[in-house]
Amino acid sequence: MSRTIFMLILNEVLNKNRIKIRLSEAEKDQIYREALNYFGLAGGLNICEALERAWEDPYNKGRIEDFIIAWLKRKMKRSISEGYRAGII
Repeated sequence: MSRTIFMLILNEVLNKNRIKIRLSEAEKDQIYREALNYFGLAGGLNICEALERAWEDPYNKGRIEDFIIAWLKRKMKRSISEGYRAGII
């Protein structure tokens, strides 16, 4: 259930910032796990409720948005650098 809540949050951040990106299921799972670890929610009780409360708090909402946007920027940089191979024809 907490993954569903996080996916709703992720979609809201993407729509709010007009970011059009397609993430694979593995990438969605990765950002979900990294976010839980970053915010200290991994392995905790009632992760779903903790995510909802964090999203309702203006300070935490901003931190969550910043985390998601930074994660996506890193992903895009990695994708670009992996797509370019110098010297290969």
